[in-house]
Amino acid sequence: MKTWSLALGLISLLTCLAPTEAADPIRIGLIGLDSSHAVAFSKTINANNGPASLAKAKVVAAFPGGSPDLSTSTDRIEGFTKQIEQMGIEIVPSIDALLKKVDAVIINSVDGRVHLQQAMPVLEAGIPVFIDKPLTASLEETKQLIALSKKTGTPFFSASTLRYCQEVIDINKDEVVGCVAYSPSKTDPTHPDLFWYGIHGVETLFTVMGPGCQTVQRTKVEGVEVVTGVWADGRVGTFRGIRDGSYGYGVVVFGKKDIQLTKIKAKYDLLVVEIVKFFETKQPPIAPEQTLEIIAFMTAADQSRDANGEAISMAPLLK
Repeated sequence: MKTWSLALGLISLLTCLAPTEAADPIRIGLIGLDSSHAVAFSKTINANNGPASLAKAKVVAAFPGGSPDLSTSTDRIEGFTKQIEQMGIEIVPSIDALLKKVDAVIINSVDGRVHLQQAMPVLEAGIPVFIDKPLTASLEETKQLIALSKKTGTPFFSASTLRYCQEVIDINKDEVVGCVAYSPSKTDPTHPDLFWYGIHGVETLFTVMGPGCQTVQRTKVEGVEVVTGVWADGRVGTFRGIRDGSYGYGVVVFGKKDIQLTKIKAKYDLLVVEIVKFFETKQPPIAPEQTLEIIAFMTAADQSRDANGEAISMAPLLK
């Protein structure tokens, strides 16, 4: 009897000490295969030799989407879809079909005009979503998206990859008294000027300066444009959009004790880590209000352009 009891005790002990099975990975679905980001994000997340945190997730399905009136979409969607399919990721015919297979969604559609429409069923299904740049193609659509997120209780976040480049992360933001951020600023007639590509430099500006911009003025000439914001505490931050000459990403930070030029090399890995962490915790690393302020800044820049460089107040846009 004692032998039998001892054997049962040993079995119970071994059961407790046995390694538990790993939790199933977070199943990620893609919407929009007309952007190189869809391929880059999928390769990073599904790589076997990536950061340990990415082992918690896997891209499993994708809906190609596409915008027939945008050549940047139609010229690339077939090739990117083929690359995604070659990774073993299932291609599905609709967003509804996608949502039945996934726990989280990344919207990579190159066309910001379709983001609200694509995000609506995702948010209504209670599935967290990362929305690639630009968040939408208008301030009003951004407000609608934020309102739907709050109504459904479903979190989202959006960011340029430049926010999560190591060079930007390493800047001592507590010492900043002013900043000039620069990036290419190609435009497309389907989007407000800065939404299409200037978003990268604008987001860098706000990453360094933080929220609190009150007024915006814009100067636009052939090949370049300069958008200057005045913050509530009197600091001045400027975005320089490049359309001619040498391209690049970077920021000049005016600090309390030093002036620093930082050139930025765009990489996706740290952004992807942040996306997966968001899917796991359901806590967006960037508050919707901060994202709204960035969209309002770009909207105010267009208004200033149309008003011959007049200073535009941010307050009415943020209501």
